Amino acid sequence: MATQHSRSAARLMMAPAVILLLGWMLVPLTMTLFFSFKKYLPLRGGDLGWVGFDNYIRFVTSSAFWPSVLATLIIVGGVLLITVCFGVLLAILLDQPMWGQGIVRILVIAPFFVMPTVTALVWKNMFMDPVNGLLAHLWKAFGLTPVEWLSQASLVSIVIIVSWQWLPFATLILLTAIQSLDSEQMEAAEMDGAPPLARFGFITLPHLSRAITIVVLIQTIFLLSIFAEIFVTTQGSFGTRTLTYLIYQRVLESQNVGLGSAGGIYAVILANIIALFLMRIVGKNLD
Repeated sequence: MATQHSRSAARLMMAPAVILLLGWMLVPLTMTLFFSFKKYLPLRGGDLGWVGFDNYIRFVTSSAFWPSVLATLIIVGGVLLITVCFGVLLAILLDQPMWGQGIVRILVIAPFFVMPTVTALVWKNMFMDPVNGLLAHLWKAFGLTPVEWLSQASLVSIVIIVSWQWLPFATLILLTAIQSLDSEQMEAAEMDGAPPLARFGFITLPHLSRAITIVVLIQTIFLLSIFAEIFVTTQGSFGTRTLTYLIYQRVLESQNVGLGSAGGIYAVILANIIALFLMRIVGKNLD
């Protein structure tokens, strides 16, 4: 049992890391909050003084604000749906004995280690190009007109690209969970004559609930700040401008640091609302 002295020593040893972590998070957040109340135009006069909540009002009343929030939620929801569903399927398949199982698992997980910009460039030029892309040649082989993915199905394209990158992560977590499943339960259910779908619905899926919760929580945190894939492919056009990309446009393209900082605070608020919602709805599986 830990004594008071050992607990004090543990706190003392952890203090530098905690202080560094808090500083790493709080300093940028404090600066963002500070600039959000100022009219700061670096190339057009610099610091023009305090404006109060004017930046917040301008940002939220902008015609681009709510479409960007909607685009963000659609992309996050679409990617979560694809990665969780296909992640469960792939995890079950990879858990089956097969020749070269280790190599197959490495190949399935490999896309997660590719940089987002490289992933977007590969999909943009090799797969979704309406002239020389692989999907264009596939469409032509069936006598169909190639789809201009990044303009005609822009949101779907972004969801596919991001899902391809995050699917290995979901598969890895879910595969680890499946491997911890008690094989005796499955054998007993099979001996009792339970069909495969019943075994999946009543044994496998409940066992995966914690892993699915972890996948949803972690992916949501990162997907809310998606930027590189959009910047490389559509640059926010055709309805793919997310909240993060809108903030980028306000700060760098419009050179309005104050307005962009207000958007950053809105992004933090949105992320916390979604995080609280997820923790209340799916986070109960972690208890």
